[in-house]
Amino acid sequence: MKIAIIQDELVRKGGAEQVVLSFQKAFPQAPIYTLSYNPESTYPEFKNSQITTSWFGKLFKDDINLKRFFYPLGVMAMKSLSLEGFDVVLLSTTHCAKYVKVNKNVLVITYCHTPFRLVWRPESYQEVANANWLKKMAYDFVINHLRKIDRNSAKRTDFFITNSREVIPRIMDAYHPENEIKVINPSVKVENFYVSDAVSDYYLVVSRFEPYKKVDLIINTFNILNDKKLIIVGKGSMESELKKNAGGNISFVNGLNLDELAKMYANCKALIFPQHEDYGITPLEANASGRPVIAYGKGGVLDTMIQFEGDASKATALFFEEQTVDSIIEAINLFETLNFDPKFIRSHAEKFADHVFIEKIRSFVLEKYNDWL
Repeated sequence: MKIAIIQDELVRKGGAEQVVLSFQKAFPQAPIYTLSYNPESTYPEFKNSQITTSWFGKLFKDDINLKRFFYPLGVMAMKSLSLEGFDVVLLSTTHCAKYVKVNKNVLVITYCHTPFRLVWRPESYQEVANANWLKKMAYDFVINHLRKIDRNSAKRTDFFITNSREVIPRIMDAYHPENEIKVINPSVKVENFYVSDAVSDYYLVVSRFEPYKKVDLIINTFNILNDKKLIIVGKGSMESELKKNAGGNISFVNGLNLDELAKMYANCKALIFPQHEDYGITPLEANASGRPVIAYGKGGVLDTMIQFEGDASKATALFFEEQTVDSIIEAINLFETLNFDPKFIRSHAEKFADHVFIEKIRSFVLEKYNDWL
């Protein structure tokens, strides 16, 4: 069986890129095809991979320009990327990986993190939702064109996999797949984290600084809870605004290496996770450090966390019901009366270890390929 791996792009460190690293551990000989690759801005492990980029990737290697020129240049480039001589194509995608050219007799398995958000949920982008009538017309033209391309490209997928139950209805609505969608939860690298006996007095947020991540909501909360410490790890487009609004009990950190991040997790009181994510890897990283999570009880955390329901020693997270300051304050006040069990939390995270995910992916692909023959 000759297999190729396709990823939208490799220009950042994120959950989709970690999934591709796991794909390559499952199939070490598989080459990777992608829109653009920047070895300096993604995981260093990719430097040992056989990576082929589109012509677009020779021009643009940063996230800003990838977004700026994605339509139409990135779309054209990915549609021109042709794969020959493979039996199986394994995609990791939210948008353009599915646009590549493949032969009709190739088995296509798509790990869909979520359908292309700009195309299928454009209102979730502030730029689209707040556009004036002229920009709205331009957005509508582009989105309608991309929707046709995206849906037609998805028809070549024989089997869909996704990261959580949260995403299944979206794939059904967007692509109408013929076969059952398989959920295989992405892994957390538990070996990178450890349980500490020296838990400190700070709460932790690990996040990109983008509107939907709701870091501003946590800052507003801790501006009221100004007797409690909050450390925020990350960077992003809202950085200056967030720092400007943060009180003296809130500090910001970025550029941490792996050991420094592991220490930050291990010593926190809890990770706070205010956003509605399709999956979300940071709660599992906190659990791998033996630390509980205070999370908005929607989305991927319903797949990955064990909710507190009366016995904190058998839970990994405490959920709050609304994305409001009052709801989070109520959860934090309750949290401080509870005693979570770090060993239980760590053992739960180990169920999501990399080797578990790798074996599930390998087994699924081999099973479908053997049926395909």
